[in-house]
This record gives sequence, structure tokens and C-alpha cells, in this order.
Amino acid sequence: MYGGYIVYTVGLAWHMIWALIAGFSQNELMMNFSRAFQGFGLAAFLSAGLMLLGSIYPPGRRKNVVFSIYGACAPIGFFLGIFSSGLAGQYLSWRWYFWIGAILISLSLGTALFYVPNDFQYRRQVTKSKVQMDWLGAACFIPGLVLVTFAITDSAHAPDKWKTPYIYICLIAGILILAAGIYVEGWVAKDPLLPFELFAVPQMKPLLLALFFSYGVLGIWLLYVTFYAENVLMASPLRIVAWFVPFGLGGLFFSLIGGMILHLVPGTILLVIAGIGWILAPLLIAIAPIGASYWEFTFPAMICGTLGVDITYNITNIFLTTSLPVHQQGLAGAVANSILFLGISFFLGFADFTAGQVIDKGTRKTYQAALWFAVGCASVAVVLLLAFVKIDKAKSEAATENQFEITEETKVDNKLP
Repeated sequence: MYGGYIVYTVGLAWHMIWALIAGFSQNELMMNFSRAFQGFGLAAFLSAGLMLLGSIYPPGRRKNVVFSIYGACAPIGFFLGIFSSGLAGQYLSWRWYFWIGAILISLSLGTALFYVPNDFQYRRQVTKSKVQMDWLGAACFIPGLVLVTFAITDSAHAPDKWKTPYIYICLIAGILILAAGIYVEGWVAKDPLLPFELFAVPQMKPLLLALFFSYGVLGIWLLYVTFYAENVLMASPLRIVAWFVPFGLGGLFFSLIGGMILHLVPGTILLVIAGIGWILAPLLIAIAPIGASYWEFTFPAMICGTLGVDITYNITNIFLTTSLPVHQQGLAGAVANSILFLGISFFLGFADFTAGQVIDKGTRKTYQAALWFAVGCASVAVVLLLAFVKIDKAKSEAATENQFEITEETKVDNKLP
């Protein structure tokens, strides 16, 4: 309705404000509240960022490289995050983790205000104010997803597990509300948040399902590898940071290399390679004996982890933004990031429940159970990719619909070079 620029900059500002507030938290409730509200900003600028990139660059090698650079920011940003947390945990107050984040976000916001193309006028001309907000769909999807995710996540800690009344009541209510949301999207909403034609794109449904499982592995792996290093191997915060160095550097390498070969190698082959990385990353930690060499198990696990996330994220973002028309680029970004975070939250709950089944066998066995669950999820994703998904080599073709119309007027209005 209003373009990616406004959503992107407002999302960054919102994220920065709540990072500052989180640093001043006085209790757990205030902390959780601040972190939850940070998520709104995160959802806004990540989706809008993909929308802007997908709209500006047409399909081709340049777009592949740009999206690969964007993908490389994920592991590098993650490494900077754990570096900040390790630094704050060992030498500063925990509050500085959030304040350092706010400083970094403010730099991003300042850069965006001066250099990111403003597509507001362009979007208003394209939509001509005819696009309407799907409030009813939002009113169904948001509480539905919250209830289902809460039921799954809290099931491991409820008094009677899944038999606890509030757990299965929340789960059933969430499913019913989501079913109502699907009906609204398909038969009621004029401009649905999640139009059914999205799933008419060839191979979209199995690809999204495979991504759902893959990103679930990412959340489990990142959390339980950190727990394993801290509580089983008794590593210090900065030592854990050092262990994750290959994850950040490997992400930079694999992202850039991937962008250069996407037009040479079919996307399906690259996705299967990434899927194997998803399997090996948790597997190597799960089978590592106590006192095992870092270079024998942890180092290759880090390489496999970054191999999985970077190749998957790059290829699927390019596929989504190339498959959808210009007026649905925001949808492409929203779907890509929604699958990422929904997969993490959904499968973390099941991993926590799985770990809880062997809690009497000790901390190490508990973490291993969660990692083995991640191996199973990764295997399902690879099977889906091999059986149902075929993505060809990236094509270098002109696609004027995926670009802003570059005129002398839009150069001024949109700050385009």
C-alpha cells in the first residue's frame, strides 16, 4: 500500500527504541515485553528490505550477487550479536547487549534515510489507492498463530504436559481461528494478506514446507549448541564466541560464492547440498564425545550450519521475489521471513518437549535428544526437496516489471543514482 521504504525505516526506528527500553528492564516481565515489541520492528524491516531488493533488481546475475550479499549479512550479523553478548556477559553489564544493538540499528537507520530508494510515490501510482488492508485476516492469523505457538512451546513445561487443559484448549482455539483465517483469505477479503494464487506458483507448496522444517533446524541448532557449550563443556562466553567464528566467516564465503554460481548450477542441487549441511550440523554435535576435538566435530558443524542457512536463504529469496509480480514483492518478503521465524518458534517448542522426555538422564542427554530431533527435521526437508522441488539455473533476463520506472522525476523523488 505504501511501499517498502516507509515500512523499512519505521521498522528500524521501532526496533531501536525497544532495544533501548530492553536495556533498562527492571524485571523479567519488562524484558519479555520489550523483546516481544522488538519483534514487530524486525518483521517490518526484514520483509520490507526484501521487497525493496526484489523490486529494484531484475532477474539475473546482478540480482543473485545482491541477494547473496544480503544473505551474508545474516551469519555476520548473528556473529556480531553473539560477540556483543559474549563481551557484555564477560566484561560489561547484560544491559549493554541491548544498548550496543541500539547503536548498530541507529547506524542502519541513518544510512537508510539517506541512501535507500524511496518507493512511496511509485507504489501509490501502481496501486492507485485501491489496495485495502485485510484487517479481518490479520485479526485471525495473529491470535491463531500466537495460540498455537504458545501451546506447543509451553507444552513441555505445563503441569500435565499436553493433557493440561489450557494447553489443548489454546491449541484447539488457535487451529479453529487459523481455519477461519483461511476462509477469510480465500472467500471474504478483497485484498487478502495471503492470497491463494501464491500457492499456485509451481513447486511453491513443497518448497515452503521444506523451508519450514529447515528453519526449524536452524533455531534448534543455534540454541542447543550454545546450551551444550555453556552447560556441558563449561565454555566461557568469549570462548563460545570464538567457536562461532567459522559460522560468520563461512556465511560470507558461501553467500558470495553462491551468488556467482546460481546461473551455472540448478537451484535444486544447491538446495540439496544445503539440506545435507542442515543434517550434519546438529548430527556432529549430537555424536561428539565428551572432550572431543573442536576441529573434529564443532568446526565442521559450524561450516555445515552456515552452508545450510546461507544457500537456502539466498536461493529461496531469489526464487520468491522472481516468481511474484511487482505488486506482491512485499508479500514475497513477508512469506520468506514468516516461514523463517515460524519454523524456528514452532520446532523449538517440539525440541523442548523432546528434550524434556529424557531430562532424568542428565543435561547432556537432554541436549542430544533435541539435536537428534533436528536431524530428523532436516532429513524430512531433504526428502521434500528431492521428491517435489525443481529449481532451474537462475536466468539473466530483462524484467521491467520488477524495477522502479527510472525517470528523471523518480531519480529525484526516490534518491536513485
